[in-house]
Parts: sequence; structure tokens; C-alpha cells
Amino acid sequence: IDHQTILKLVIYAIRDEKKAQELNLDLNKGILLSGPIGCGKTSIMALIRPFFYHKHDYKIKTCREISFEFAKNGFESLQNYIQKEHTQSRLTGYCFDDLGAEQNIKHYGNDLNVMAEIIISRYEDFVQNKSITHITTNLSASEIEALYGNRLRSRMRSMFNLITFSNESRDKR
Repeated sequence: IDHQTILKLVIYAIRDEKKAQELNLDLNKGILLSGPIGCGKTSIMALIRPFFYHKHDYKIKTCREISFEFAKNGFESLQNYIQKEHTQSRLTGYCFDDLGAEQNIKHYGNDLNVMAEIIISRYEDFVQNKSITHITTNLSASEIEALYGNRLRSRMRSMFNLITFSNESRDKR
């Protein structure tokens, strides 16, 4: 049942331009991988990583973990995700895992929707430098808009290829 989803991910990873065009995938955008809980989103993003060229490699980080980093270390912790090193022309690639599982976090009274801030900052670098971001989530588009606002949802349309697991995809745990 997941064949078509996995095919799209592999075509994207190996950067097969002809097949990507046939599948309506933009190789200049990242992946927003959506599907039901337990269908294998995180696992498949980890499994296809070796197929990516070094230039397009990414680190996988859970959104909850990033939120907890903010609670502990404040705005400084966001720099890892929104700022380039001096030797980089674009941001380090990331796959933010399980968008929507994190909570709004406070750091010394500063309340912040951490992932919204990171995604909007990465959007700016996507526009300027073609930096790629990937996300996994079990949220629908309307749930994303409810949690993060229509401005972020609009930016996400520009940044990502939406690839979805079928709602019939079984739990693989």
C-alpha cells in the first residue's frame, strides 16, 4: 500500500529529474511527509538518507527535542537551525520530525512557538539560498494552519513537496 509514497521519496532522494517531473516533485523544495501515526514516516526518512547526495544530506531532529532545547537554553538554541556557519552558503539540512507533537515553550517568561519561528526563518533562507528543509507530521493542512497560522502554512506550500502515506497505511510498530 505504501509503494507509491516510497517511490516518490526514492526518486526525490536520487534526484531523478525526469521521474520527479512525472510525479510532480520539485527537486528544489523539501519534503513534507504526512501520514497516520505509526505508518513509518520517521523510519523511511532515516532509511532513504544514504540515497541523498552529500550536498543534500540532512540531520533528523524531533520537534519536541528542539522545544525542550529552547526551554533550557533560550533563543541561543535556535541558532543551530536558523543560522549558517561562516563557511556555509546555505543552512544545514534538517528533517524536523513529528511537527505538531511539540508544545509552546517558555524560557524565563518568553513564550514562543519554536517550530513556527524556525520554519519561518528557514523559509527566508530557502528563498535566498535554496536551503532545503524536510518535515514529518501526522497533521492535516487545516490542523497545521490552526496550530501555526495561515502565514506559516502559506510559506510551507512554497517550501515543500507534500508526500502522504495513505490513511489505510497500517501501523508498522
